[in-house]
Amino acid sequence: LTALCGVGFMNWSTENRADKLWVPQNTIAETETQEFQSYYQSTSRFNDVIVRASSDSSSVLTKAALLDAMIMHQFIETKEVKVEDETYTFTSLCTKFGGSCASDNKFDGVCSCFILSILKMWDYDLVTLLNDDDVISTLNGYGKREDLEAVLGKPVFDENDYLLSAEAFKISYLIEDRSAEAGSDEAGTEADPINEAWEEEAFLATVESVPTDFPSINVDYFAGRSFSDEFGGAITGDLLLVQISYAVVFIFLGANLGNFKCGTGSRWTMSLAALVTVVLSVGAGFGISSALGFFFGPVHSLLPFILLGIGVDDAFVIVNAFNRERKVSRSSESNADITKRAARALARAGASITVTSATDLVAFSISASSSLPALASFCAYAAIGIFFLWLFASTFFTATLVIDERRQRDNRRECLCFLTRKDPIKDDSDGFKEGFLSRYFRNYHAPAILSKVGKGVVILLYSGLLAFGIWGALNLSVEDTQRSFIPNDSYLTGYLNTADEYYPSTGISLYFVFENGSEIYEKRDELAGLNTRLTGLSEAAPFIAEPVSQEAYRNVMTGLYSYLKENGSNDVGGVTLGDDFWPTTEADFLTTLFQFASYEGPGRDYASDLSLSSDFTTLEAFRVKLEYVKLTKPEGNNVIDDSDKQIEAMDKTRELLKGWDDLPAERFPYSEKFIAIEGFKAIRKELFLNVGLALLAVSIIVFITVASPITSILITVNVAFCIIEILGFMHVLGIAIDSVSVINIVLAVGLSIDYSAHVGHCFMMKGGDDKNSRALEALADIGAAVMNGALTTFLAVVVLLFSSSYVFVTLAIQFALTVGLGVTHGLILLPVLLSLLGPKAFSSAELPMEESSSTDKEITFEQNP
Repeated sequence: LTALCGVGFMNWSTENRADKLWVPQNTIAETETQEFQSYYQSTSRFNDVIVRASSDSSSVLTKAALLDAMIMHQFIETKEVKVEDETYTFTSLCTKFGGSCASDNKFDGVCSCFILSILKMWDYDLVTLLNDDDVISTLNGYGKREDLEAVLGKPVFDENDYLLSAEAFKISYLIEDRSAEAGSDEAGTEADPINEAWEEEAFLATVESVPTDFPSINVDYFAGRSFSDEFGGAITGDLLLVQISYAVVFIFLGANLGNFKCGTGSRWTMSLAALVTVVLSVGAGFGISSALGFFFGPVHSLLPFILLGIGVDDAFVIVNAFNRERKVSRSSESNADITKRAARALARAGASITVTSATDLVAFSISASSSLPALASFCAYAAIGIFFLWLFASTFFTATLVIDERRQRDNRRECLCFLTRKDPIKDDSDGFKEGFLSRYFRNYHAPAILSKVGKGVVILLYSGLLAFGIWGALNLSVEDTQRSFIPNDSYLTGYLNTADEYYPSTGISLYFVFENGSEIYEKRDELAGLNTRLTGLSEAAPFIAEPVSQEAYRNVMTGLYSYLKENGSNDVGGVTLGDDFWPTTEADFLTTLFQFASYEGPGRDYASDLSLSSDFTTLEAFRVKLEYVKLTKPEGNNVIDDSDKQIEAMDKTRELLKGWDDLPAERFPYSEKFIAIEGFKAIRKELFLNVGLALLAVSIIVFITVASPITSILITVNVAFCIIEILGFMHVLGIAIDSVSVINIVLAVGLSIDYSAHVGHCFMMKGGDDKNSRALEALADIGAAVMNGALTTFLAVVVLLFSSSYVFVTLAIQFALTVGLGVTHGLILLPVLLSLLGPKAFSSAELPMEESSSTDKEITFEQNP
């Protein structure tokens, strides 16, 4: 069956693009992005170096430091990289901009590339820098104080705004995105093999050699491939921990399904069978999911582990029921007797695992309709995998259990089952006897929590826990945790921390795009004066930075107007100007604008902001470059993005631009970050909507399968309390609402329902009128299986707490919370609620104990606190 389902792998597809994983589709931001890219198709990959002096307290603007930085740059610029027999250098890959050098007559070579750095003052030429006797004087020609503050870290000026020193400066390299040429869109990735090779072999290789080759400077750096390298490295580096967790589960299964020591009663082969059951389920589930068109994303790699946690729980429940159905010694059972015992066990345990599997399946199926593609696909994979897990547990695992029981009856060895042991079988003539855990639940645990004092303590304790959970859930915030995916010892963490220290005002880039050339000419005065409207918007939403530098405000209309007013039009077309210093006709305006903003013109810095028709005669649109202030906040020792402020900034920006009715009618804002911010807006809603719908669906399934309204309500309420408390602990532990934690909360609904559903179903199978006795018998019966399943999952996730991957650590913490709170709710709170509010047993329930025994039990409850 698994092989047949594996045919679906022919339709296997992967998706690694963040905007296709964690962002709701068909949003306003997606429309804005598509419209923006229709005008500005060329996107760039960003590579950045922050240069500091090797001595932390000294200025980096020394001749020695600048020379080392220039030599480093020339290595980056000239390094040749081969990809598929083609040779590439920076100048052949760079985003063409023109005018990157200080000299007005240089537009070829590196000067044609988009580079942002103070090194442009020497035309990126080492000899020119060597011949400069006063580098500080040269740097003061870079521009106004605001322009220098945008590229320098902690600059120092005198009272006349003359630059004296600075602790850092940046060199930013932009190379043209070539992912489309590699077919990455069709493959669902952001792979760009040519640029990635240059970044690794030229850029990263050079900056990594700085400590040994350039002693007067220190650098922190970022490459276009850095995030995927570091995040992928963290995941790959911790795969050993995943293997260890599987080994731990195997050992725990072998030790608790039977005797730890090989011999009579040992079940190591069944431990292996349980893992094979999970593997078969993963294979079949992945095959069917692929056949149905669901993509496989980065977080999907957690699914085998998730299914392992659910699968071992089913294994313990089945084996527990199978053991309890043995009433005679093994040696006296025939093959038919063992088969009948397996049938009775499935009648007993099958209903229980069907309830939990159905609730898990429905919980994940509900979330498969999420607007977040990664969450929807993940939950679809999980739901299909759970179905096969139930199917193989009920068939394959049970069949292997019967075969293993025959092996034990015949006193054969486990791995070499064709060999018979010499020592005679050690057997219990009286059949099944309760183990340590079952005796603990019967003699200590149940009497303690079911006494009057015990019930009061339990209700009081869990009421306080619920109140804590509500408080924490209400204070839980949505955060951009992108930095958390990067290991603390990564060079990328160092770069981000240095950027925060030296460039705190650098925020998210923002563009206002205006369409329709004719209307742009009509509204020329309003467009040229946009800077006056943008002043004073930095302290409150929309948090747009003050338009005081070229980095924070770049508007070709403002630049053109200032140029024409000061210099006239002689060098940009020589057209007639009116009294308002504008060309008098639209045609003259376009001629002047095109010449001014050409790569050879005086306004070459604005060249990339114009979108022209294919014949270069019509202005289709232009963009105004703006910037938000730094929308971050401190979180412990780290600085993280403030998602609430970012959402507020995006919404207010759209509202602001829409309200300017005197501007061209066809206008819209754009920021590359808007796509992610739309995800922030949706993710909180997704969390509570998916959890709420999952709980509703689970309650319906429990009602149908348990067939008792009161028990169903108690199970659902118990699980709801557990989820609320998990959210509360997430707030205290600093786990924000993000893409990873939302998936784990959906998993928590599925996992925590298992513990309660097993106990609730078992309670309904215990006959008698004494609810205390029924709750005790249920705990003695199913408690050990539930506890073993929970411990297995917990032991596996404990290993992942040592991971350096944010995904694994977050999974481990939330799994530990789910297991800890889920099992305690199922084994402590639910039995108390059932003893107080539980309904009558099923008509087919097991016969109660003798009346005298029940009375004795009742007296025990009253006396044992």
